[in-house]
Amino acid sequence: MATQEKIAAVSELKERFSGSNAVVLTEYRGLSVAKLKELRRALGAETEYAVVKNTLAGIAAKEAGIDAFEGQLAGPSAIAFINGEFIDAAKALRDFAKENPQLIIKSGYYEGEALDEAGVNRFANLESREVLLAKVAGGAKGALSKIARTVDALRIKLEESEGAPAAAEEAPAAEEAAE
Repeated sequence: MATQEKIAAVSELKERFSGSNAVVLTEYRGLSVAKLKELRRALGAETEYAVVKNTLAGIAAKEAGIDAFEGQLAGPSAIAFINGEFIDAAKALRDFAKENPQLIIKSGYYEGEALDEAGVNRFANLESREVLLAKVAGGAKGALSKIARTVDALRIKLEESEGAPAAAEEAPAAEEAAE
């Protein structure tokens, strides 16, 4: 590859690294083109899965401030550039790797942290953002409902305790007004 082409390739990879929410380095040795296409579909539209040249990817990662891949860029490498939810992409990679042991998750980078394979799998084992938000909303709804019932019970108790004397005081005042 000519020098200008290498510079352009590094620049493009650097932009991908910088523009992604997360990146995951994989080795795809032994996977067919059809399987890679299946993996790309499983990752979804917000994740770009690209086969990369190791040397150029290493240079681009360093230029983007990512040191998570040092010493791991060997063999047939591909990187998942994740622009959507990291957890969803990590689940897709984990599930695909279970079905296709040729795919090896080497490492990743998410929110300024370098991740090893176990770190990527920890995120994959989390529930999706929507499920977690639903659980938080359900918990908040339960707590608010309990507070509302307590306040309502206090209001009823207060009305009952104030209701009898207040009614007795209102009756004489009404009689005086009638006279």
